[in-house]
Amino acid sequence: MAEIFDLLIIGAGPAGYMGAIRAAQLGMKVGCVEKRKELGGTCLNVGCIPSKALLDSSEHFLHAKTKFKKHGIIVEDVKLDLAAMMGRKDSIVRQLTTGIAGLFKKNKITSHFGAAKILSNKNSLFQVEVKGEASEVIEAKKVLLATGSAPVELPFMPFDGKKILSSTEALALPKVPEHLVVVGGGVIGLELGSVWNRLGSKVTVVEYADFIVPFCDQQT
Repeated sequence: MAEIFDLLIIGAGPAGYMGAIRAAQLGMKVGCVEKRKELGGTCLNVGCIPSKALLDSSEHFLHAKTKFKKHGIIVEDVKLDLAAMMGRKDSIVRQLTTGIAGLFKKNKITSHFGAAKILSNKNSLFQVEVKGEASEVIEAKKVLLATGSAPVELPFMPFDGKKILSSTEALALPKVPEHLVVVGGGVIGLELGSVWNRLGSKVTVVEYADFIVPFCDQQT
């Protein structure tokens, strides 16, 4: 007989993995489906965490070039090792995604890697197809959708991964661009713009609204 979960969560980002852990702690039999090869979703893999890691590293670089001298710290000929900076970022991501995998194991949460599709709901059970390296159908009493977010391309500017980038590619550029135009003055756009500006890029931000970070409280 096929394994039946009390709760199947589609998406292993912050909402998904935290929901999975809490449900397991409350005694539920939990499964989690993630289309990436690693847990953690957009935030840990190609969003908040790698962005913050690069913000931290780029700030140190900028301070070494512009502010250390004021503190009596003389650093001659400051150079950028971008590969090492990216390596640190990737290491931080691995540590956190590995940590989530450890928490899943500790709480007996079953991970399934692949794209999920809800097929039906029969006899109070959901049938969910997961297509990864192989295809399987999982049954669950309840399903939680925690599919997160993904970059959206403009119809007239489709991503090509070379000249027109999503935030994912912008987190892993092999060299510092001479001029970077950021379309969208939201949080991720400004974070990545700040990173590459600190590392030497000229950065131009284009925002449709009358002010940057339009979804944030304007009084803060």
